[in-house]
Amino acid sequence: MANLKRNMIELLKNPEEVANGGEPELQKYWTPPFIPFSKVRQALQLQADMTKDEEASELQMMEMLAEFVAKEIYDNQFTVEELYDRLHAPDALEALQNQLMFVAQGDQSDETKKFLAKKG
Repeated sequence: MANLKRNMIELLKNPEEVANGGEPELQKYWTPPFIPFSKVRQALQLQADMTKDEEASELQMMEMLAEFVAKEIYDNQFTVEELYDRLHAPDALEALQNQLMFVAQGDQSDETKKFLAKKG
């Protein structure tokens, strides 16, 4: 079978424990092995909507992005609420934008490339 490009996102597995001083545990979620080309169109449309819609608030754009990542890219492996509750805030917007760029342009993080190289 062809070696199809995949991406991952890491969500905190134990946010309550970490809030009480515990060690963070991360859970990796992988994109499906096959992402239809139609998702590229959706990703590009979302990017266009986010840049041209001056009336849309940052909150609305964040919600659109989170919904696209959880539902369209990761095929409901986690909910939008889980994404909000388990993604570390200082890195969250960049992480979501990187997911969108993966679908739109095939960009993978160096960490993902290294992990896949070890795995394969």
